[in-house]
Amino acid sequence: MTVPPAYDLVIVGCGPVGALAANLAAQAGLATLVIDRDSAPHILPRAVHLDHEMMRLFQGVGLADAIAPTMRETEGHLHIGADHGVIRYMGTAGRPKPFGWANDYFFYQPELEALLRDGFVQAPTVTVSLDTTLDGFVQDDAGVSVKLGRNGTTDTVRARWVIACDGARSDTRKALGIALDDLDFEESWLVVDAHVDQPVRFPDLWGVPEAANLQQLSVMMCDPQRPATIVPGRGNIRRWEFMLLPGEDDAAMMQPDAVAALLKPYLDGVPYDLIRATTYRFHGLIAERWRDGRVFLAGDAAHQTPPFFGQGMCHGMRDVANLIWKLALVEQGDADAALLDTYQVERDPHVRSVVSAAVAAGRYICELDPERAAERDAAMRAQHAGTSGRTAADLIPAYTSGAIAAGTRGAGERFIQPWIGGDATILDTVTGGGWRLFAIDAAATADVSASPSLAALSALDLTIVDAAALDDGGVVGRWLKLRGARFVLVRPDFYVFGVANEDLAALLMQARTALHLHAPKPESAVAELSAAVSAPARGVR
Repeated sequence: MTVPPAYDLVIVGCGPVGALAANLAAQAGLATLVIDRDSAPHILPRAVHLDHEMMRLFQGVGLADAIAPTMRETEGHLHIGADHGVIRYMGTAGRPKPFGWANDYFFYQPELEALLRDGFVQAPTVTVSLDTTLDGFVQDDAGVSVKLGRNGTTDTVRARWVIACDGARSDTRKALGIALDDLDFEESWLVVDAHVDQPVRFPDLWGVPEAANLQQLSVMMCDPQRPATIVPGRGNIRRWEFMLLPGEDDAAMMQPDAVAALLKPYLDGVPYDLIRATTYRFHGLIAERWRDGRVFLAGDAAHQTPPFFGQGMCHGMRDVANLIWKLALVEQGDADAALLDTYQVERDPHVRSVVSAAVAAGRYICELDPERAAERDAAMRAQHAGTSGRTAADLIPAYTSGAIAAGTRGAGERFIQPWIGGDATILDTVTGGGWRLFAIDAAATADVSASPSLAALSALDLTIVDAAALDDGGVVGRWLKLRGARFVLVRPDFYVFGVANEDLAALLMQARTALHLHAPKPESAVAELSAAVSAPARGVR
C-alpha cells in the first residue's frame, strides 16, 4: 500500500534560491518541507548581485521592506580595455526605473539568506529541517519517497513533488543521471572580499562617461596582464575577482602576501580587513533535463553561469518563481500536470541566452594576448558606440514559448511596475500579485465584466484592474497603447501572458488552453467574479 504524501513539496537546499522557493510555496499554501545539510546560512559571501526582478519577487512575498535597507543600489557595469579606455558601458545612472526598483543591487549573502529564512520559518504550511541530508528518493505515480539523514538516523517522508536547489554539485542531479551541456568556458579566478572604509582607487582611465561613478559601478578591467573585476558591496564591503594566469597555483594565490600584492594598485596604503580569499572555476553549464518525473532542478543545480553580468543567483530565483505558481495550480486541482512541462520550455532558452552572453563576455574579458586585446578594444568601441543606454537588465529576453500567448505583442516580457500616487506606493502593492488582467479604461473594464469567456479563467482568482483609474501618470495605459492593445494578462511571476484588443475572448480561451486548466468553476463562482469586476476600488476591480 502506497503511503499518501505528507507534503505537497520538498525543497532540497535552503540557500537563497531554496529560501525564496519556500517563501513562494508558503504564499501559495503548499505544504512544504525544506531541508538543508547545514544548520545556518553559509557564513561567507558568495553571490553579491541581484536586480530589480529579484526585488520585485521579495516585494511579492512581503520581504522588500526588510531586505531593501540591506541592499546597496548601484549603477551598472563598465568594461575597460587594455589601454585603460572604456570599451563598453552598461550604466543605469539617471535612467528611468520601469519596474519600480533599481536595475542593480549588491548585498551580503549571509544577511540576505537570514532575511529570506525569516520570511517562512513561522509559516504554518512550511516545516524546516536543518542538519539534514537527502540520502535518496524513489518516485512513483502518486509522489516521491524521500530518504532523509538526520544526526546519524534516517527517515523517509512522502511528497508530491521535489525541487532540488542543492547547488552546482547537486546530488539530486547526479542521482537522476542528468548530464550538463558544457558551453565550453572554464577559467580559474581568485575572489577576494574585504572591508574597506575608503574609496577604491583606479588607474587613470579615459572615456569614462560623465554620469559614471566608479565607486558605484561593477568595473571589468579587461587587461591582458591580468583581467580583474572590482565591484561595490553592501556597506564598506568590496569585492575583487582576479583571473589566475597560466601556471599559477590556487593555494599560493590565496596567501595573504599574494592577495595584498593584487590589491595594492587599488588600496595602496589604505587599510582593509580581509573577509576571505578563495578560488573558483567559472563555468558555462546547463542541465540537459530540468525535470525527471516529479523532481525538478533549479538554480545552480540546473545551470551555472560566469559572473560577468551578475545573473547566476537571479537565474535560480527566476526558476522557482516560474515553477511555484504552476505547482500551486496543479496541486489545487485547477490545472493538469502538463502545465509543469512548460518549466524547462520557458526557462532553458531564457537561461541559455544570458549564459551565452556571459560566456561571450568572459571570452573577451579573459583575453591574455596583447595584440588580440588591442583588436578587441577597437572592435568593441565601434560595436558599442552610441549604445550606452543599454544595461545588463536588457540582456534578459522575453519568453517565446510555453505558458504565454505567443504571437501577441508583449507576450513573455516582464511587466512594468510604476509608482502610484507619485511615489506613495507601487503597482503590485495596490493591485496585489497573482493573475491580473489590466484593461485600458472603464469601457474596456466593462467589456471584461460582460465577457462570457471570463468563466474560462475562474480558477485563477483573477484581479481586474482599470488602468485609467490608477494614479500612475498613465504609465500602464501607455504600455498598452504602444502594443495596440486594450487588455494585458499578467502572470504571478510578473511576466506577460499576452495582450488583446477587441479579441479578449480569444485571449482568455488561449490562457485556459496554455495553462491546461480544468473545467471552469460553477456558475455561482463566475457570477461572484463578474460582480467583483463591477465593484469600484481605486482602479482595482
